[in-house]
Amino acid sequence: MTYADRWLLPDGVEEILPAEAKAIDSLRRRLLDLYSTWGYDMVIPPLLEYTDSLLIGLGRDVDLLTFKVTDQLSGRTLGIRADITPQTARMDAHSFKRTGANRLCYAGHVVHTRPKNPLATRTPIQAGLEFYGEPTIAADIEVVSLLLESLALAGLPRQHIDLGHVGIYRAIAAAAGLSKVQEDAFFELLQRKATTEIRVWVDANISDSATAAWFLALPGLAGGKTVLRSARELFASLPAAQVAVDQLDQVAQVIERRYPNAELYFDLGELRGYHYLTGLVFAAFAPGYGNPIASGGRYDHIGEVFGRARPATGFAVDITAISKLGLLHKGQVAAIAVVESTDPAQWQAVQALRQQGERVVAVNGEADLAELGCDRQLLLQNGSYQVVAR
Repeated sequence: MTYADRWLLPDGVEEILPAEAKAIDSLRRRLLDLYSTWGYDMVIPPLLEYTDSLLIGLGRDVDLLTFKVTDQLSGRTLGIRADITPQTARMDAHSFKRTGANRLCYAGHVVHTRPKNPLATRTPIQAGLEFYGEPTIAADIEVVSLLLESLALAGLPRQHIDLGHVGIYRAIAAAAGLSKVQEDAFFELLQRKATTEIRVWVDANISDSATAAWFLALPGLAGGKTVLRSARELFASLPAAQVAVDQLDQVAQVIERRYPNAELYFDLGELRGYHYLTGLVFAAFAPGYGNPIASGGRYDHIGEVFGRARPATGFAVDITAISKLGLLHKGQVAAIAVVESTDPAQWQAVQALRQQGERVVAVNGEADLAELGCDRQLLLQNGSYQVVAR
C-alpha cells in the first residue's frame, strides 16, 4: 500500500463532510420528531448482533447484504446490520413488549456488502418506523400516511409512491399449485418484467387457460386506479386476490382524501420483499434516482421466529439517497468570530450568545474568518461587547 492509498476508502463507502452532515442530521432529527408526534417511540438498536436473530425471517436478499464476523468472546457469528427491521421485531417480542399496539421508530447507519445500485453507498443512513400489534388496514393507512409526510418533510416537490400487494401473487401461485421452484422462477421473471420469457414459462408450466391468463396479465397490471378495476374482473373467481385488491382500494381512498396532491401508482406485479412481506407493499421514488428512496410493507409473520407472532407494518427512508437529490440545504452555518482575551466580560458575552443558539468561533486572523464562514464579529465597543457585521 502506497502512502496515497492510505487515504482511500473502500468502493461504495463514503464519508460525509460538514455541510452535508448537518443537512442529513437535521432531516434525521425532524423525521424522528415527526414520528414522535404520531406516537412512535425511538429505539437505538445495536450496530451488530448474532446472525441467529439478525437474519431470521427476512430472506436470502438481506443475508447476502450482511457482513459477518466472528465474535471473539463467544465464537458465534455476528452480523453488522443491513436492515433495522428485524432488530425492532426482536425488541417488540422481548425487550420492549406491549400487549397492544407498539409503535417504534429509529434512525442510523446500515452496512451492505455490496451497493444496491451502481451509484448507491454501502453505508446508507436510514430513518424508519415499525407498527406492531395492529392487524387491520388502519395500520397500513397510518404507515403510508407517515411515508408521505416524511417525503414532504424531506422537501420532495411531488410525493410519488407505488402500491402493490404480495397477496395477489401468492393467491395465484396457490391456485395454480406451483412448486417452490416454479414460484421462485416466475417471481424472478416478473421482477424483470420479462414478458417474452414469462409467456414461454407459462406455456411450459400452466395448462389451464384461465390460470394462464392470470400469470400473463400480472406484468401489465400497473398504472392508475383503473388497474384495480381490471384486477377485480380478472380475479373474479379468486377470493384471496379480491381481498388484496380491496385492501389496496381502501388504502388508496383514504390517502387520496388526506393527500390530494400525492401521486399513487399501482403495480400488482411488484413483489419487492416477497419472501418475507405478507400484504401491502409500497415504495417511494424521486426524479433522477432509479431506486426507491423509501420502501416498506406489511410483514405479519416475522415475530414468529422470536416466539411472538405479531402483525406488523413499517418502512425505512434512505436519508443518504435523499441528500444526493440536492433537496437538503447544505449551506455553511453563519458564525460570529471572536478574538479571545482574558476579559471575563468577553467570556460571559460569548456564553450568552451560545446559549441563544449562536455559533461563536475563536479565530486568529483573516484566514480563519473566511474559512469558518464568520459573517459577524464580537467586538468591545463603548465599554460592552457587541456583535457587528464584518
